[in-house]
Amino acid sequence: MLKNYIKIAYKVFLRRKFFTFISLFAISFTLIVLMVTAAILDHVYGPMPPETKLDRMLGVYQMRFFAPSGRGRMTGTVGYAFLDRYARNLPNVERVSFCYGPSTVYSYWNGEKIKSSLKRTDGEFWQVLDFTFLEGGPFTTEDERNANFVAVINEATRKKFFGAEPATGKTIELDGQRFRVAGVVANVPQFRFVPFSDVWVPISTAKTSLYRGFLNDGFQAIMLANSAADFPMIKDEFKSRIAQMEFPDPSQYDRATGEPETLIEYSSRQFGQDESYPKSFLAAIAMLMVLFMLLPAVNLININVSRIMERAGEIGVRKAFGASSWTLVGQFVVENVLLTLIGAAIALLASYFVLQALTESGLIPYAEFHLNHRIFLYGLSLAVFFGLFSGVYPAWKMSRLHPVQALRGGVR
Repeated sequence: MLKNYIKIAYKVFLRRKFFTFISLFAISFTLIVLMVTAAILDHVYGPMPPETKLDRMLGVYQMRFFAPSGRGRMTGTVGYAFLDRYARNLPNVERVSFCYGPSTVYSYWNGEKIKSSLKRTDGEFWQVLDFTFLEGGPFTTEDERNANFVAVINEATRKKFFGAEPATGKTIELDGQRFRVAGVVANVPQFRFVPFSDVWVPISTAKTSLYRGFLNDGFQAIMLANSAADFPMIKDEFKSRIAQMEFPDPSQYDRATGEPETLIEYSSRQFGQDESYPKSFLAAIAMLMVLFMLLPAVNLININVSRIMERAGEIGVRKAFGASSWTLVGQFVVENVLLTLIGAAIALLASYFVLQALTESGLIPYAEFHLNHRIFLYGLSLAVFFGLFSGVYPAWKMSRLHPVQALRGGVR
């Protein structure tokens, strides 16, 4: 039966080329936009190097500090002293890392001024995250403790300083300091704000040690929990600690709120909310995608109704010879799903070239957009949904035709 449906659909597509073209254009364009959007979101929030353990990761990205008597508040990153006092040795946390930046630094190399992003971090940073090392390896906790002037650089920085030559063991100058290159890693896209940088060096190599006494500064902490099931316990312990926080100047701030959170939770908080709403954030994204699909789907429904009504004579003959409404509904739904899958194949190919063009444009530093199995499954799911949604109503309307009226080209 299905084989016959496909044969009929193939003949219909060739016979009504204009309707086929319009339908394919609407389907393909919609799916291209949705698949490119899904690919970008996947590259921001999906698990990929160096953030392959996102399902177990929490971060102290921002805190809110309140002035006495409701006189105001400050929202922002915290200082090393705050994290050292309240974010270490939390229960069920396998590893915790502190990092600062990235900040912009300049180097002068062979008469050329080179701009780089520099992040200061500790040895645990390389254990929480899974960087792809092209040369050498990371600096260690011992390097950070001893303030050793070692650095990890990305592939782009190696090219700027050393061209095609190996960089490990060589020295680079950054903001008036000289570092020995311990390793080279693959470039990390800028929207991966936790691991992103051009150069990573030990925190202790900062030009001053004053950072150790600040409660408010540019530091963040990332934590690797034993499992996602431990998140509530970790958050509760952190909250209980900061509830007893002692402020150096209570007249400035006397209360702090915040908690370790996932990347999705942190993103959902960036819309002026004191609380994070990750489920609502994801639901809003899904709703926007559905709304974007709605208009072309409605247009496609109208096209399908017109296409089916043009075949009223065929429907009348088949019903007169005993074809049931369900048989005809099945045929037209299969036709629509098949047309949608063809449009999805076109969209998949076009999306590949669009993402390649975005990568080569350099709009997002170091971003390398590409399709993966998750994007393919998103696209396939959207195509099937699109095909069923835009095909069920026209098929049902067609099934209501009376044989005699259908042969006359009318509808009731």
